[in-house]
Amino acid sequence: MSVPAPPDDRTPEVAAPFPALVRLPESAESLDLAESAEPILPEQVRQRVVTLTAALLPGLPHEEMPDVLRKVARFAPNRRARLGGTAIAAQLAADPLFRQRIGRKAASEAGDLGTAIAEGTAVGAAEPVEVAALAYLVRPTGWFDLVAAAGDAVRAEADSAAVSEAVRLAEQRASRADHDRTVARVEADKLRDELARVREELGQLREEHRTTARALRETQARERKATEMLATEKGRAKSAADRHDQELRKLRSKLADAEATATGARQMARDTRSADDARLWLLLETIGQAASGLRRELAIGPTDRRPADQVADATAVRPDAPDRVGPRATDTDDPARLDQLLALPKAHLVVDGYNVTKRGWSEMSLEHQRKRLITGLGGIAAQTGDEVTCVFDGAERQHGLPPAPRGVRVLFSRKGETADELIRRLVRNEPEGRPVIVVSSDREVADGVRRHGAYPMAADSLLRRLSRA
Repeated sequence: MSVPAPPDDRTPEVAAPFPALVRLPESAESLDLAESAEPILPEQVRQRVVTLTAALLPGLPHEEMPDVLRKVARFAPNRRARLGGTAIAAQLAADPLFRQRIGRKAASEAGDLGTAIAEGTAVGAAEPVEVAALAYLVRPTGWFDLVAAAGDAVRAEADSAAVSEAVRLAEQRASRADHDRTVARVEADKLRDELARVREELGQLREEHRTTARALRETQARERKATEMLATEKGRAKSAADRHDQELRKLRSKLADAEATATGARQMARDTRSADDARLWLLLETIGQAASGLRRELAIGPTDRRPADQVADATAVRPDAPDRVGPRATDTDDPARLDQLLALPKAHLVVDGYNVTKRGWSEMSLEHQRKRLITGLGGIAAQTGDEVTCVFDGAERQHGLPPAPRGVRVLFSRKGETADELIRRLVRNEPEGRPVIVVSSDREVADGVRRHGAYPMAADSLLRRLSRA
């Protein structure tokens, strides 16, 4: 039984205390010398080597154990690799005989995997880190290539995580930009409503001013006519005129304040519109850069073929063209079409679990059906790098299921919901434009997901794809 390696997110290039990697010779005469040199082990491989050695250390006879590691062998199992890792790594690098003894025990504990590595046979389904650790201890022919392959796999996982993080940050920035634009629109709407209200009040004040002015003119006219006859009324008229003048000044002051408020609102609207334009420009610039990067990645260049050529080849006969038979169109049960869809970037494969297993392996128990399907989907996820989701009806869910392979998501529908409804909800939740492939021979499921832009494929296409793998 192999001892699991402790989780570690770090993947440095050089891991002390192993010596520096020597360059592999190009000539066949120096191949043995190159394979006897100590390589640079990735951190995960180094930790796995130390963990395997620490687990096997107590099983060595006392006379075969180096003196420096006898104290380490008495440590508790969970502390042996952590506290004695430096001494173990140094002894493995300096003592070939000790490494050979540990390598034989590790190969024996690993079972078929250890036997295959000792014979120098490639193991495609095993973890690269486990293969590299056993190859470093056993040292079969070509073990340098196994260690180098593990380093490439670790770096590839780190690059994939960096790309995913960049995509996540870009989506967050786009979401924040949409939020800011929505807030700006709401504020602009509020300012427009406030401006309309101020304009309405300004119109009312102007109407009141005109009414007051007319009343003042009428009062002055009556005052001139009644000056000689009504001296007392003259004083009252003068007082009324003073009051009217005071009200007029107040109205003019309100009018000036309203105009200043309107001017500020217009300026704020201009500033808001300018900010919206800046955010929109930034979003367009980001999209443009993303499109340029995608064009460089896909290496799409000019072509001599034109759309009219495609129509001519498919529906017309050229004078100089020989007779030929057109290629067979791929349909929903053709694994070639499934391969074409899985090759699309960022594709999401959604599988109707029991619809596939009962069609392909109905003679098995449900538990073995699920296990066989999930294992096969793990191989597809590893080969394509696509997102894979397998959906089962929850009514027959069993507890204690084994963990799903890397890249495969296993879902069970909730009580009162079928797997078909859960699949349609998954498809509706995907962003518009992302390729989603739904594998199910249920006509209702296929028609439902097709209306939402997904690609329905029959269960036979996946079964043929799995059998071919």
